[in-house]
Amino acid sequence: MRVMVVLMVVVVLAVTGALFAVGLYNRLVFLRVQCDRAWANIDVLLKQRHDEIPKLVAVCDASMKFERETLERVIAARAAATGASGVAARAQAEGELSSALGRLFAVAEQYPELKTTQQFASLAARVSQLESEIADRREYYNDAVATYHVGLETFPANLIAGPAGFEKRELFKVAAAETADVQLKFTPP
Repeated sequence: MRVMVVLMVVVVLAVTGALFAVGLYNRLVFLRVQCDRAWANIDVLLKQRHDEIPKLVAVCDASMKFERETLERVIAARAAATGASGVAARAQAEGELSSALGRLFAVAEQYPELKTTQQFASLAARVSQLESEIADRREYYNDAVATYHVGLETFPANLIAGPAGFEKRELFKVAAAETADVQLKFTPP
């Protein structure tokens, strides 16, 4: 009888431990999927921005006086951003694109005839809106990654995370180009 009770206690403890481990594993899977979903939301906005930029450049290019160097920087930055892979590389390239767009909008201020066209105003507003949404999504993504990292590093989940193949994610950091002040050079007519 005593052996039977001990055996039952051992079985209950083993089942409880297994259920606990499964619960921890499922929590880590949930957090990983949350990170993936947050990144997918950013990716959608980045694609929309990439789709709007050629239109904006075309409208600016139509203004014959517009500065070619500024347009070329935006085009090159967009190409780099669409070709980048991985969070760190994408963050760097997208930061440079944001910086180039900032220069584009700053230079556009010097062209009243460009600023007053409905196409430019509409596209500029759309790109600015996308920039704001990307910043919001970046914050959400970084929060999801931080929560995921806490889940990976806390005990006892850290005992399951490593052997189960859960790996840390990169944060979507603001690139240095995005924090730099826009430098403009104007030559008087």
